[in-house]
Amino acid sequence: MLNLQNVKAISLDLDDTLWPVWPTIRRAEQVLQDWLRPQAPRSADFLSVPEQRLALREEVQRRRPDIGHDLGTLRREVIRLVLERHAEAVALVEPAYAVFIAERMKVDLFDDALPALHWLSARFPVVALSNGNADVHQVGIGAFFKAALSAQDMGMGKPDPRFFHAAAQAAGVAPHEVLHVGDDAALDVLAGREAGMQTVWVNREQKDWAHETQPHLHVTDLAQLCEVLGLLA
Repeated sequence: MLNLQNVKAISLDLDDTLWPVWPTIRRAEQVLQDWLRPQAPRSADFLSVPEQRLALREEVQRRRPDIGHDLGTLRREVIRLVLERHAEAVALVEPAYAVFIAERMKVDLFDDALPALHWLSARFPVVALSNGNADVHQVGIGAFFKAALSAQDMGMGKPDPRFFHAAAQAAGVAPHEVLHVGDDAALDVLAGREAGMQTVWVNREQKDWAHETQPHLHVTDLAQLCEVLGLLA
């Protein structure tokens, strides 16, 4: 059960917690391909086939496990390899990545996200904790966060307990005083609990819980989370 009296800070996942991530990624992939096509048509055609794109990404992950936490470097390496293998200009890597990441920052927040951010940030220090490469300031919600930690900047990510502990430190509280909120059962709920935090599962799709260890709180959106935390007032 959730101990409300212990909640002194919030750590918050981003992708699929504040916005749906895959529509954003698919749109950014398409913008990247459209940008590449006049300058590197063979590479653009290759990337337009999802199975080929996924296979190349998996190859890079196998060859470079050291960059698995750094999605920006991983993306650049995929672009570099596809250009190199199609004998097209590898000098396009950085401008191509800039096109991709600019589009990736154009997220569509869930309807409950912005009101929840207003409510939560008025009552708690809120720290973004994400394995993704979204930047809360570029997205336009940076003012709600005391800090924003990403796996690519920290050199580690969820489920590493040190990543959660860094969020607690950024909030200025102990790990057991943090309520971690996220959509991923393993990376947010189970890992957050393992790091000594209370955890909230944001289950927007109303899936069944498949693990023995339970979240401290199960909600279907962030408005429900705010209602529960409102009992602290």
